Amino acid sequence: MLTAIVGVNWGDEGKGRMVDLLSEDYDIVVRYQGGNNAGHTVINDKGKFILNLLPSGILRQDVVNVLGNGMVIDLEHLYNEAGRLQDGGIAVTPDNLKISERAVICMPYDVRQDALEEERLADAKYGSTRRGIAYVYGDKYMKKAIRMCDLKDADKLKKKVAEITEWKNLTIERAYGAQKISADEMYQWLVQYGDPFKAHISDTGVFLDDAVKQGRKVMFEAQLGALRDIDFGIYPYTSSSSTIAAYAPIGAGIPGCKLDSTIGIVKAYSSCVGEGPFTAEMFGEEAEKLREQGGEYGAATGRPRRVGPFDVPASRYGVWVQGADALALTKMDVLSYMDKIPVCVQYELDGKKIDSFPVGSDLERAKPVIDYMDGWGCDICKIRKQADLPRQALDYIKYIEKAVCCPVKYVSVGPERDAYLIME
Repeated sequence: MLTAIVGVNWGDEGKGRMVDLLSEDYDIVVRYQGGNNAGHTVINDKGKFILNLLPSGILRQDVVNVLGNGMVIDLEHLYNEAGRLQDGGIAVTPDNLKISERAVICMPYDVRQDALEEERLADAKYGSTRRGIAYVYGDKYMKKAIRMCDLKDADKLKKKVAEITEWKNLTIERAYGAQKISADEMYQWLVQYGDPFKAHISDTGVFLDDAVKQGRKVMFEAQLGALRDIDFGIYPYTSSSSTIAAYAPIGAGIPGCKLDSTIGIVKAYSSCVGEGPFTAEMFGEEAEKLREQGGEYGAATGRPRRVGPFDVPASRYGVWVQGADALALTKMDVLSYMDKIPVCVQYELDGKKIDSFPVGSDLERAKPVIDYMDGWGCDICKIRKQADLPRQALDYIKYIEKAVCCPVKYVSVGPERDAYLIME
């Protein structure tokens, strides 16, 4: 079975928590795109873990984890992330972590260039996390990237680093007027943080293809959500990779395989980190209370997330983009404090109500049409059966299912591993 776990909205929907939960039934978990520019927070019996690069399956002893060819990997960050896990009692070895030899390395000069451009843009910035993601993907498509396989040949690596660093300095030194990057320092960085992972590097496409032929269960874990996809998201306020489920087999290294199912992750309300149009956004005291109740601060950056009510047009679009077969509704318990729960049911564009999710300047001009549903006014964190849900909570779930044209299969009612229920 091949299953993708993907975000329906702007990211930060709780994918890591659901992957951690569902990975119990899978043999392999694969990250297939992105880098360390977003994070997944998981709470289990060993503590609280924030993962930026490693798949959430790393928290289960018997699961093999793969960093696919579609990823961009900051080796220093990976080194430190693996170290924190091992300090917390989680093993990270060549047996449970395999890295594609085709995956691209996110270099310090990419991070530097990202920061320089955001500083130049000032108030017109795109809201980058300054982790170098756009620039390393640019390197990849200009065929000037360093890949994990390059770590195996020191002489060729040193030559390649020198050539690319010279090219990068044309921009960093001459365009931005910043201090140039040292090729020797870049090479030493690769040795320091790359050598510990040499035993993890392999042709993971062959490994995954063999696993599929053997009937092993593979889960594909996405980073961010549909609305951050480079093609289908709120461009240019997107990530620089394809976050959608259809890309999973490609970014994992088995492009000839087809998914059996796609589970879309969506919050019971909306949240968004970074710049760009966010039609249903709340402001002021109302937003601050929801933000505090939901702990809405970025796992990778710590930035306060923008928040708002559940957004029907955006979520229906996200379900369609992802081709979701079922939904996992997260953070349902957060709304328990509300007497009346706001829902963005439509958009208003140039005086007309619309159900679709617009693009470009139309999206920037769109305004939310808000309706309200009855709250349930009680703590639901201990509920584990659908029959025990308050009627108003069940009505809310059923409304979402109908509005976005996709059944809700899982409902998360707390951050702990067992704090969820399965809908009948």
